[in-house]
Amino acid sequence: MSEQNTVPYIVAIGRRKTASARVRLTPAETSTVTVNGMSAADYFKTKERGSITFDALNLEEVTGTFQISAKVQGGGLNAQAEAIRMGIARALTKGEDTLRGPLKAAGFLKRDPRSVERKKPGLLKARKRPSWSKR
Repeated sequence: MSEQNTVPYIVAIGRRKTASARVRLTPAETSTVTVNGMSAADYFKTKERGSITFDALNLEEVTGTFQISAKVQGGGLNAQAEAIRMGIARALTKGEDTLRGPLKAAGFLKRDPRSVERKKPGLLKARKRPSWSKR
């Protein structure tokens, strides 16, 4: 007996700055997003950050409804929201390859690599120097 092992969900990882999100996309009757066991609206508290997570699903090329579960850690709330958006976009491209073009054009597949520069010895911050005094 050779049965195909079909996985009922798609897993992808999204990152931004120091935030990383593990996203699990499951087909469902209604679209819901849960972040660390809470709904996205409760976790992010503002409409802007909550809507960032749904941006990849709101493209007109995306069809179907999904239940999205995300485990996110590190970074701030805005970086976490964008990491989840990137994870959703990557999971959608794994499921349907024709979505790669629209998602890439919208900028959802591009990682934002900017992070805080390390502090150097002898300086106050990464580049800020102590003020010079003659005496």
